[in-house]
Amino acid sequence: MEKRPGTFVVAEVSSGKIIASNNLRLAATTLQTPGSTLKPFVLMSLLDLNRVDSAQKLICKRKLRIGSAHLECTHPISIAQLNADDAIAYSCNSYFAQVSIRLSSNELVQAFRRAGFDSPTGLTENDASGRIYLPANKDQIQLEALGDDGIEVTPLELLEAYRKLALRKRNGEIGKDAPVFDGLEHSVEYGMARAANVDDMKVAGKTGTAGSRNNPRTHGFFVGYAPAEKPEIAMTVFVQQGN
Repeated sequence: MEKRPGTFVVAEVSSGKIIASNNLRLAATTLQTPGSTLKPFVLMSLLDLNRVDSAQKLICKRKLRIGSAHLECTHPISIAQLNADDAIAYSCNSYFAQVSIRLSSNELVQAFRRAGFDSPTGLTENDASGRIYLPANKDQIQLEALGDDGIEVTPLELLEAYRKLALRKRNGEIGKDAPVFDGLEHSVEYGMARAANVDDMKVAGKTGTAGSRNNPRTHGFFVGYAPAEKPEIAMTVFVQQGN
């Protein structure tokens, strides 16, 4: 961690056994808004319900305001139209703000519950449970889908959710959700998570930014798995006030 405050945890995909960690207690007990790490689960719900055409490109409006929240897209300005795969790779807030309102409040909450974001992971003892709130209106659906408000999770819950994704990939159980898995690989290959790219291994993953209530600096997440083709490990990294 280079003396930065935070945590990382690495787990074996097949068994869920934790094989490396730093500050495991923090990973198991701290609750944070997870930012864009939620986007794959939003997209999976939309795909499974046939609410989105994964090949259709939507225009990125870049300057996004939802209520009092300003959530401008930070991907390159040249990326002006995105399909589902691109939206994951470039973490486009505009795309997900547009498509998330195709889900009802209950459907969004159920998508996050299926991912395990309000239940202990079982990866360690005495881990905390996240909180998922029922959105009351369209703005709240969008903010919750973007991981900006209405949901708090632990880094360990994120790890377990992505470990289950990695297990599906390992077992070839992709189904309708191919754009999600492709987007996670492309995020590391050339998208917003490209800092996680390593030589001689394909990695899949997603970054996320969490607001800090007591500091203008934000917290940073990375969650993913490797090797992307047949994952053996899943990992979560959380850096406090790292962005």
